[in-house]
Amino acid sequence: MGARSISDRRAGVAKGAGALALALFCVLAIALVQRQGMLDGLNVALMGMAGRARDSGAGAPVTGIMQLASAVGGTAGRFALLGVCFVGLWGDARRRAFWLLWVVIGGTLLNLALKQIFAAPRPDLLPHLDIVHGYSFPSGHAAGNMIFFGALAMLAGRRSAYVGAALAVALIGTSRVWLGVHWPSDVLAGWIEGLGWLAFCVVWLPARRGQGEGAGQAMMRGHAVGGDEAMDPEAVEQGRGGD
Repeated sequence: MGARSISDRRAGVAKGAGALALALFCVLAIALVQRQGMLDGLNVALMGMAGRARDSGAGAPVTGIMQLASAVGGTAGRFALLGVCFVGLWGDARRRAFWLLWVVIGGTLLNLALKQIFAAPRPDLLPHLDIVHGYSFPSGHAAGNMIFFGALAMLAGRRSAYVGAALAVALIGTSRVWLGVHWPSDVLAGWIEGLGWLAFCVVWLPARRGQGEGAGQAMMRGHAVGGDEAMDPEAVEQGRGGD
């Protein structure tokens, strides 16, 4: 079992690294296409729609919601939530708490590095309704919250958690376009970056208490992430034959 576990881990790392490499390739492709101006029509059209909606009768309350979502999903808000989750996990699941911590910090550093590499300016089509510093591509809000809420969903291992995470990520990403501080393609690239980082990090997701192997290994053996039922045919066969 030890040799098989090591083999599963190596296969998981290889698949995770491949997923991250594919995500970074997609981010690079979006950056190159955007730099050539091939996304200008789509970006301007979508941000123009946001601008017209901002100026409509319902624009003011929606803007308030978008500003709140953006603040919660910003670096300070996200790390405050991370601290709360870390403390909440510390008592019963310290390994899972540390996994969440390094996943979020590592993803944040990756996004900062990519921003420095691409050095894309902020859009100036609409007045900015948020104070921003630094480069635009890929969106830190989009990547950071994909990573944070995605990691929380993986820890929970429930469909409802994934649905809630998707809604939060979508709202925060949309808020950045609504507030005029990111092109839609910036947000898309951030989401792709975050998904790639999660695919890489899930290999090291610690098992729940009483669960025999990590969730990353469970995925490789046919388990749902964080789930309780084995889908591995060999494991099912063993379960039928034994008491």
